[in-house]
Amino acid sequence: MTSLLKIDMAEVTRLTREGRLQEAMAMLRGAKVDAPAAPGSAREANPTPSADTSSVLDMQPPSPHTGGAWTAPESGGDSAPEDHASGHRSGVVEPKIPETLRGVLGRMKQRLAGRMPGRSSGFPIDRAPVALPDGARFEEYRHTASAGTLAYKLYIPSGYRGQPLPLVVMLHGCTQSPDDFAAGTRMNSLAEQELFLVAYPAQSLSTSATKCWSWFSPDDQQRGRGEPALIAGITREIIRDYAVDPDRVYIAGLSAGGAAAAIMGATYPDLYAAIGVHSGLAYGAAVDMPSALAAMRQGGSSQFASGHRRQGSDGKAPLVPTIVFHGDRDTTVNPVNADQLIAGTPGVARLRKTLIQGESTGGIRYTRSLYADENGRAPLEQWILHGAGHAWSGGSSDGSYTEPRGPDASREMLRFFMQHARSAAA
Repeated sequence: MTSLLKIDMAEVTRLTREGRLQEAMAMLRGAKVDAPAAPGSAREANPTPSADTSSVLDMQPPSPHTGGAWTAPESGGDSAPEDHASGHRSGVVEPKIPETLRGVLGRMKQRLAGRMPGRSSGFPIDRAPVALPDGARFEEYRHTASAGTLAYKLYIPSGYRGQPLPLVVMLHGCTQSPDDFAAGTRMNSLAEQELFLVAYPAQSLSTSATKCWSWFSPDDQQRGRGEPALIAGITREIIRDYAVDPDRVYIAGLSAGGAAAAIMGATYPDLYAAIGVHSGLAYGAAVDMPSALAAMRQGGSSQFASGHRRQGSDGKAPLVPTIVFHGDRDTTVNPVNADQLIAGTPGVARLRKTLIQGESTGGIRYTRSLYADENGRAPLEQWILHGAGHAWSGGSSDGSYTEPRGPDASREMLRFFMQHARSAAA
């Protein structure tokens, strides 16, 4: 943390409030940030993002050369980070941003700064509806409570006949929508095969222009308040309106959605039997935007979590079964956050760790860590994907931020979830 003390956090805060997230991130990395452009100048009219913006978006968009997949950028000859399994990291490889992403970042920066028109509210759907199997439904709903309103989509498989089914709640990443996230994770196809319900809460554009969950806000890290209250409310609404097995309710997410899923596990352990976090951060990793950017860059602190006990209905801090996926070439969220998420889980010190090395059929090597108790049950599981970036492992190129070559995170999460029904945990 020594280097962090030399950073002008007041300037970082000013930049983030102005929507200049790339420059704020560059300052956190120690780079010099130019003074604001004069109103009406050429640079103000045509803002160009800093070249050092790879930590905001580290994936190249689909192209004929990548077969339609979102892929990790070329490293430009930089040395690779040390093997994650060794417990040492010399830093995240941060390649120069590809030219194809400069325009995307420029538009994002303009929108955050309020110079680009956007929808102020409503349900963001970024893609054409996907054809459904006969008898299946993918319906849109809206949940309203004292904490606000969130839209969500619910996939109901064709095999649902009113029998109690598991429920998986999926929290999308920044810039994504429920339709995009469903397509990329293929969770609906899995639900059709294995028979479970899937819910996709949608972050409101009135809350975040980039549709990011507010995982760094203190009010959105507490039971009964903010986004956790709304997501829990959606979950309970589905349990009320459909036949859901209350012992098999789970939640998972990617990136900001992964951080939000970790918050839900910490604040509602009586509601969710297990959680899945892909490329996310631990509960309490940040308390504001500057500390969020710092956590994404170098890992978070537990200052918030240490002052707020995990908030189960009985006031205790149970070990909520958790499965974690993270690419070790992720330049958006430092992989050290995956370690912190596991290390911060109550009771982890009593578990025995076993390492398993493997390689997916697509050629992505991985290190899988199982944390088992004296009965051989493993309530914690971590997958480090070697060479993968900020993307859902084993996902489909039909959605954004996926790594189709990796092991199937959706299927592995479901396998883990089904091993941890609440009655079994009890």
